[in-house]
Amino acid sequence: MDRTHRAEAAIAASDAIVGYRSYIEMIADLLNGKNVIASAMLQETARCEEALRLADSGKVVALISSGDPGVYGMAGLAIEQAAALDIHIAIEIVPGVSAAGCAAAHLGAPLMLDYATISLSDLLVPWEQIANRLKAVAQADMVVALYNPRSHRRVRQLEEAARIFLQHRGASTPVGIATALGLENERLVHSTLGAFLEEEIGMRSVVIIGNSTTRMISGRMVTPRGYKL
Repeated sequence: MDRTHRAEAAIAASDAIVGYRSYIEMIADLLNGKNVIASAMLQETARCEEALRLADSGKVVALISSGDPGVYGMAGLAIEQAAALDIHIAIEIVPGVSAAGCAAAHLGAPLMLDYATISLSDLLVPWEQIANRLKAVAQADMVVALYNPRSHRRVRQLEEAARIFLQHRGASTPVGIATALGLENERLVHSTLGAFLEEEIGMRSVVIIGNSTTRMISGRMVTPRGYKL
């Protein structure tokens, strides 16, 4: 598991730890003596409010995200909700290791040039808006890291993303899939744009689709930056 020293120090300095239950379990070794408040998925707003109220009462609180809290994490919500609740406290955002950056390092070096991250979850963003972003990135020949690519009930979004990119890139374009990064069941798969939908992909996967220059070098996915060799 990739954890920064700064993040571990922030947790150690906290009186209370608030977070999604699965993420809390990942830092169990840091929680001795802490007041731990864990909740289920889709309770982000309630978790954030609880953390803010504890902090407003004088406690030092760590609100836990996976990856980097500013990349599909809790940082923005904490700032928004503090303003909405008229709570005036010091909020420190501790950067972490993003899922895209971690996936890229495991797969090779696919993010060496311009890239975008797009979540395929349409719980908070309309699918039409997500599709428009996919089209723009595909047309711009940018590498893309897809978050929340597929779930048991939500499969058409990833299929639609593949269709959009196949309109602008060849079927042989390298695609990397990194699942459950940092966990015992971590899985890495190298595939292609024409075949990657056949792979096992879920909510804990990050899918990286290369651009027109991305290629496989010695079993690693690489997007050349343009240096002269």
